[in-house]
Amino acid sequence: MSAFIVEWLNLIVRWAHLIVGIGWIGTSFYFIALDLALKKREAMREGVYGTAWEVHGGGFYHVEKFLVAPKELPPDLKWYQWDAYLTWVTGFALLILQYYWQADVFLISPNVLPMLPGQAIFISMASLAAGWFIYDRICKSPIGQNTPLLGLVVFALIVGAAWFFSHVFSGRGALIHVGAFIGTIMAVNVFGVIIPNQKKIVASLLKGEEPDARLGAIGKQRSVHNNYLTLPVLLMMVSNHYPMLAQHGQTWLIVALIVLSGASVRHFINRHDAHDPLEKFAWALPVAVVALGAAIYLTAPRTDPGIAGMEVSDAEVLTIAGKHCIMCHASRPSHEGFDAAPKGVVLTSIDEIVRHKEQVLAQAVHSDTMPLGNETGMTEEERRKLGAFLANH
Repeated sequence: MSAFIVEWLNLIVRWAHLIVGIGWIGTSFYFIALDLALKKREAMREGVYGTAWEVHGGGFYHVEKFLVAPKELPPDLKWYQWDAYLTWVTGFALLILQYYWQADVFLISPNVLPMLPGQAIFISMASLAAGWFIYDRICKSPIGQNTPLLGLVVFALIVGAAWFFSHVFSGRGALIHVGAFIGTIMAVNVFGVIIPNQKKIVASLLKGEEPDARLGAIGKQRSVHNNYLTLPVLLMMVSNHYPMLAQHGQTWLIVALIVLSGASVRHFINRHDAHDPLEKFAWALPVAVVALGAAIYLTAPRTDPGIAGMEVSDAEVLTIAGKHCIMCHASRPSHEGFDAAPKGVVLTSIDEIVRHKEQVLAQAVHSDTMPLGNETGMTEEERRKLGAFLANH
């Protein structure tokens, strides 16, 4: 299949992933905010937990929430599930197109762990499945009854997964797998717990039985987990565009800081929506800012003291570029994966290399993101020479 067709497939699937992902996350944000806005009022109907009045688009809405289910259900009951399912399906399709299709380029790094594409793909799929089962067992254990402890253990699970992925895959492959790991947990929460529990409640009601309130409580717990994980997973999904996130060899720590920052922001918003006193949740924003600041500090490029005074000629730089760069970054790439230079970056002359200095430093000097999968075997000495040359231009 030509690179042109693969690029269009990638774009179409990515577009679909964004559309359904926005729908799913928007639903999560809305229903958590709605849940927190509910108030007990006089003269509520039997079985109603609370109600909320809202205004939007020129109209007013009056919403009631039943903790279990009313005695009668309308035939047009709205279920929210397909956005979650399709977000995972399109995300996995992207994983196939971007990382499995060219595993030796995007997923495998010989500097991290030499392996065959089939081995990398097996590890990828097995780890995503294992992540869900471990998470689910944790939630169903006694730990699941202690919300702070459960949050801490799930946090440790995600950070542990990040450590594992960073010792198996390339930098960008590790970060995207953290996103897929979290996204899989979120999607299966909907598919395997929330929707089945809701269907069991409806089935009990139709049989004239008293629904099990515990099923609703479990569904609510998983829904809240999904809500707190939305902001971290969004950043992980765009992480492949930012090589500085994986350039320092401590991917697990960056992931920990991102999860802490995103979850803290989400907590602040949720408690604000619940109209809690500000002093009870004001701590969340400083925590998010400190965590994000720490991530920025850790990912800041470090100047290699060894390049001071290093003399590198134009000819040496062109030789390095010719060996490792221009098979992709030329007006007519020779690499089978590209029909045009990625992002329009052409590196066939000294002027072009200097013009794209910041991208070259970020991708090939301060990190080993380029060449892709280091398939040309670019050495650390060559990276240092390139960095020394660009430091003087």
